[in-house]
Amino acid sequence: MPYTREEIHDFVNSQREFFLSGKTLDVKFRKEQLKKLRQALIDNQKLLEDALHEDLGRSDAEAFFCDIGDTVMEISEYLKGIKKWNKPERHFSGLAAFPSFTTKVYKLPYGVSLIISPFNFPVLLSIGVLAAAIAGGNTAIIKMSSKSKATTEALKQIIDKTFPKDYVVVIDGGHDVADFCLEERVDKIFYTGSPKVGKHVMEMASKNLTPVTLELGGENGNWCIVRKDANLKDAARKIAFFKICNSGQICININQVAVAKEVADEFINELKKAIISQIGEKAYENEEYAKLITHSAYQNIANEAEQYRDRIVFGGEGDDTKDKYSPTLIYPVDINEPIVNHEIFGPLLPIVPFDDDKVEDLLDVIARREHGLALYIFTKNKKWAKKVMSTQQYGGGCINEVCLHIMVKGVPFNGTGHSGMGAYHGIWGFREFTHPSTVLFGKTHFNLSLREHPYTEKKKKLFSKFLK
Repeated sequence: MPYTREEIHDFVNSQREFFLSGKTLDVKFRKEQLKKLRQALIDNQKLLEDALHEDLGRSDAEAFFCDIGDTVMEISEYLKGIKKWNKPERHFSGLAAFPSFTTKVYKLPYGVSLIISPFNFPVLLSIGVLAAAIAGGNTAIIKMSSKSKATTEALKQIIDKTFPKDYVVVIDGGHDVADFCLEERVDKIFYTGSPKVGKHVMEMASKNLTPVTLELGGENGNWCIVRKDANLKDAARKIAFFKICNSGQICININQVAVAKEVADEFINELKKAIISQIGEKAYENEEYAKLITHSAYQNIANEAEQYRDRIVFGGEGDDTKDKYSPTLIYPVDINEPIVNHEIFGPLLPIVPFDDDKVEDLLDVIARREHGLALYIFTKNKKWAKKVMSTQQYGGGCINEVCLHIMVKGVPFNGTGHSGMGAYHGIWGFREFTHPSTVLFGKTHFNLSLREHPYTEKKKKLFSKFLK
């Protein structure tokens, strides 16, 4: 049975009452809940692996590596750091606040949080975010994707057994249920998905001035640049792995590769060999290869591939009974063609040739488009790569590597502009689900009257002298 507007309203009200009881303010309480959450994932690993296989055709290894294990590690990071992170910061009040000496910054939870998660990593991008919400002292309503039905049902069972609904609840349903949630006056919203829906989330949130975190894939997709001096075999191996993983349905995945013309043919040959080595020439026949989330998603990928049929140099085949479409290389593709101006979110990989000595022109085009969630560069010229990474606008990325930046503990993850706002993971997730409140501790003695009326000439001179 789908959830009604009244049921969603009741969830919000009951969670607000739970929050106002003050239970979540205690760091000890939060740590206990995080431990319960971590243990629940460990105890239900097989249930979640089976669900991820049903939804996305994932192998057990990929399900654990990309979703379950990552989430367990994320929770462990919150458990390790929460006590330190939650301590009030102590500051000297300064001479302007004399006779006060002490000011503290408290890290306070928002209250009732709404987490709207996507289908592609339904455990990591729901429970991983939940861990941040719990660490920050919030309650949480998790709206799961209607596309990942098996995982949603598994997580509903797990969360229902682990927490009371007035603290954490998982709900399913379509866009109507999501809108019921967005209509409510919650205290914090965390949305992961497309820029188009992200705009809708912000519009709905604006009615209650609710703070929003957005993790978005990016309007124009994520670029990977392969220079002529790159280790082509190494680059091909890593790019092939990434494009194969989850059948390309990853928000930080490579949307298109820009390859120096001087080495384009050699790179493509290495990429073909790497794909065959890892998943076979016909990936759609391999049981370890993930499927596309719905038949509609499969058809969208197959239809777009057909538009570039004459330039497919590898792949271009699938099995519509299994919704699996092989990693597909399309070459050459002009930088202004439609396929490199939207997020593909699948196994198609357009390859854009460029003149290596005109790489700055390539970067200029990329910079003028919507910011990606990730940027990847393969080159031996570390000085140039560092300059690019410190001047372009993007979420995060790697030099001579792919995706592993999200595995590093203690660093933020998210995008900018059309690829998101805010940041999370570890301490950054704790900060995202708390707001800093500054409190000055005043004194009842030795208070000077300089700030009080009347403002005499003597006081004005003292003010001027003090400010100088």
